[in-house]
Amino acid sequence: MSESQVLYRKYRPEKFSDVRNQEHIVSVLEGAIKKEAIPHAILFSGGRGTGKTTLARIFAKEIGTSSVDLYEIDAASNRGIDDIRELKEAVYTVPYESKYKVYIIDEVHMLTKEAFNALLKTLEEPPAHVVFILATTEEEKLLDTIKSRCQCFTFKLPSVSVLSETVTDIAKTEGFKLKPAAAELIAVSADGSFRDALGVLQKVMLASGDTIGDADEVAKIIGAPKQAILCDLLNALNDKDTQAALTAITSVVSDQVDMKLFSRTFLSVTRAVMLVRNQPSEADTILTSFNDDTSEVIKKVANTAGSPVNSHSLVRLLDAAQQTKHSPLPQLPIELAIIDITT
Repeated sequence: MSESQVLYRKYRPEKFSDVRNQEHIVSVLEGAIKKEAIPHAILFSGGRGTGKTTLARIFAKEIGTSSVDLYEIDAASNRGIDDIRELKEAVYTVPYESKYKVYIIDEVHMLTKEAFNALLKTLEEPPAHVVFILATTEEEKLLDTIKSRCQCFTFKLPSVSVLSETVTDIAKTEGFKLKPAAAELIAVSADGSFRDALGVLQKVMLASGDTIGDADEVAKIIGAPKQAILCDLLNALNDKDTQAALTAITSVVSDQVDMKLFSRTFLSVTRAVMLVRNQPSEADTILTSFNDDTSEVIKKVANTAGSPVNSHSLVRLLDAAQQTKHSPLPQLPIELAIIDITT
């Protein structure tokens, strides 16, 4: 597949108005440009796939920097003192054809201690024609002295609803109909990354036998649980049937479903139970992203008096989902949670 066909590149934002979910950053950058108060050092921090490098490129373009005066450096590959020394010398040469030379340093936290110190000296007294944009997924690893010399922005992780809307819109543009439950599942699996969400959408579109994607089709492609398994587990918890609930987990393991993804997906189902129970007038809206069978089970459990599927069990499942990431037996945390809830 050619680069132009990759969805996350094809639909990469090209101007400020294209950027989703980061309005708090865009408004400040636009204001700085209008007031001609361009900061000479900017720090973008946030999760992977949230658009840090993309927004850096847009900002460079908006301040009039051409491609010949834009430099992108991957700190993971160019992390040593010699690399930063070369950069330090290069910044003093004037731009070829732009007012500003812009240096985007991605994964800046990967620099060595010596490289950090060299970069700090450059940030302290940058030439007037240079703008540094540092990007990192691990801000806590940066020296405070580096951060203090930057105008810092934290990128928000896109919510499931934002990601669902994004993949639905792009699928429609591509002539592909993505059912709401499928869009929700893609969004949950992306775990806060626009790039990952579009990557999954691409797989679904390539693997689908037609131009419609449903939840079970997505589940098969990405290794997520089928809706029927989620319903079986939810019914078992509601009935306090420990054996049936554990059997459902055994099926998940046998199907080689990713347990982290399973935990997140099941959390979205149990959360829907809580919301429908406490906001019955909004049930239709809450259940939009679930298929008919799953919606019926959610409503049944929500209306069960004394159901063990409540806010307390949701907290227990939330803890289990967090523990799954680090457990040597990924299914164990949710198995323990199930036993606690049903006994």
